[in-house]
Amino acid sequence: MRSDLLFLAACLLQALYASPISDPALQPPLEDLESSHFQASSQLHGRFLHITDLHPDAFYKIHSSTEEDDACHRGKGLAGTYGTETSDCDTPYALVNATFKWIAENVRDVDFVVWTGDSARHDNDEKIPRTADEVLSTNRWIAEKFREVFRHDDSNKGLTVPIVSTFGNNDILPHNILLSGPNRWLKTYTDIWREFIPEEQRHGFERGGWYYVEVIPGKLAVFSLNTLYFFKNNAAVDGCALRSEPGFEHMEWLRIQLQFMRDRGMKAILTGHVPPARTDSKQLWDETCWQKYTLWLQQYRDVIVGGLYGHMNIDHFMLQDHKQVNLLSEDSVSTESVIRATMEEELSIESANDYLEELREDWSGLPNPAAAVKEVKDNKPEDSKKGKKKKGKKDKKKSKKDKKKDKTLKKIGGPWGERYSITLVSPSLVPNFFPTLRVIEYNITGLDATATWASTRSGILTEEKDWLDEEEQSSNQDDDEASIEKKKKKKKKPKSSPPGPAYSPQTLTLLGYTQYFANLTHINNDETITPEMLEFEDELDADKWRPGKHQGKNPKHKPHPKLFQYQVEYDTFTDPIYKLKDLTMRSYLNLAHRIGQYKPAKGDSIEDLEDKTIDDASDDSDDDSENETIGDTSDDIDNDSDDEVEVDKKKKKKHKKKKHHKQHEKNKVWLRFVKRAFVGTLEEEDLRTFDEDEVSIPEFREEL
Repeated sequence: MRSDLLFLAACLLQALYASPISDPALQPPLEDLESSHFQASSQLHGRFLHITDLHPDAFYKIHSSTEEDDACHRGKGLAGTYGTETSDCDTPYALVNATFKWIAENVRDVDFVVWTGDSARHDNDEKIPRTADEVLSTNRWIAEKFREVFRHDDSNKGLTVPIVSTFGNNDILPHNILLSGPNRWLKTYTDIWREFIPEEQRHGFERGGWYYVEVIPGKLAVFSLNTLYFFKNNAAVDGCALRSEPGFEHMEWLRIQLQFMRDRGMKAILTGHVPPARTDSKQLWDETCWQKYTLWLQQYRDVIVGGLYGHMNIDHFMLQDHKQVNLLSEDSVSTESVIRATMEEELSIESANDYLEELREDWSGLPNPAAAVKEVKDNKPEDSKKGKKKKGKKDKKKSKKDKKKDKTLKKIGGPWGERYSITLVSPSLVPNFFPTLRVIEYNITGLDATATWASTRSGILTEEKDWLDEEEQSSNQDDDEASIEKKKKKKKKPKSSPPGPAYSPQTLTLLGYTQYFANLTHINNDETITPEMLEFEDELDADKWRPGKHQGKNPKHKPHPKLFQYQVEYDTFTDPIYKLKDLTMRSYLNLAHRIGQYKPAKGDSIEDLEDKTIDDASDDSDDDSENETIGDTSDDIDNDSDDEVEVDKKKKKKHKKKKHHKQHEKNKVWLRFVKRAFVGTLEEEDLRTFDEDEVSIPEFREEL
């Protein structure tokens, strides 16, 4: 069966491939970017931009229909000037242009940019099928947008900051299907991203679509992973276990480069398009790839700063549990792959709310790391020294409290939570919800602030370790189950070594982020006429097209949008709900523990807010009464009237059972997590009843 799929994929690729065209844009831009470039920064700023899933659509038509047969390409409806939030329509060029203009005016002072793919529209309109020319042309156009914003005044000097690009499952044709390299797609992207990929790594990129950039020379590298070779839906490849597979080569390359980073005293951020999601309803990577990747995260946790991904469109995070690493032999891997492929044809794609519920279920078993760590800090060194000199019978036996503390610490991998690794998934620019950007800050204490990428790139040559060379030097050691177990033991970080920046606050630790969104409901400024007697389905099938909240509505007047701007949705530095001190593993373990509590701790229950009002600075930024912005969404949930709280209490009897759990109290941390997942587009009524049987939650369409 798999051989048939491979043959079909190869045939489709040959039939549909066309030479790339040079036209930078297929649709005249509504708003051109001003040609105001700037000098390369002479110092580090300690922050970078993450943008993902742009999905520009040259055929998007303002005030067209959002129905599946029209796809915002024709008909009459309420497709907005800057996009149609909550629908499956793609991104109008007007939104792309306005976004890059806003970035140029507000977010230029960054040290680097992470761009995690999907810069072509979905293939969701049978009347206008995608072509290779179009896919590559829109990618060229987006790449040029980055060059326009981050180009030096003197064009001969090139970019002012590094752009770390990667491609998504919709940046190729057919979507999801990428054959082993070298191939024409990889060769063409090497040309499109010529300024982004270090010269000495272009040959390797043509081979497999992966590379890294030393964004802070000699200190920090950002890796661009080709997750299509890990992606379950790529029928042209078969995981990461067999030496003949590109996924195997990719994982070996990654391992060797991470060791190279360690040898040089450098740190690394891992980026890619498809994240390593792994729950009962949603497993995006082949299991063998997830296993190796998680093993590398564990072995090189002193090197890896964090992982940044896109693809899923919803704002959330996931934890990789190192104890779930159980590498399989090639025979069992092959059997497992066949079983999954067969089941995949029979199972429908699960909705986002099921996925989030599964994350919560997993997190409900996490111990409270904050309590255990606090007890460790409370144990003074002097006390332990005195105990060594004079021990009584009582001292020889640990108290129940100490045993419980030790058990908790062991369960999370010590005081720094080193049993786990963190992956951050950013919401998208395409307005399936609201368009979103993220600016992440990191610790630059102790770094030479003048040693920037731009100031040193003329004289630096990034060396890349060739995994094939190392293979020859290792006496042709086989990477079967036994040899990998040897590597696992050999590569373990010494216990005396301090944890890396992903665990212990230090130089290059991620400190927090500010998330910006564009409230298209307000900006598009469309008054509507809703036909009478129009019936809508309460529940949406995740496999079906999502017309969004503007379904069946028609515009009352011609387009007259308001001034386009992004505003702060929330930031982790001042957020009173998440309370993240930084983006280290321990902070996220604490947050995951709080989200997972079906009986929330004191202060985390929604009822605790009856007598407490939380003021958010972002809410003061816009006094326009017509602005339907969510600002910082904390006020949307927390500042409820007494009547709403009373109604909420009456509804408690209807709470849905979650496996062995039963919802007793509303957990405000969980509700905030859900609302932010959908970038504030979730209706208040649905959010308030999220745990009840009759809830109707927007579902996200898997990138098929």
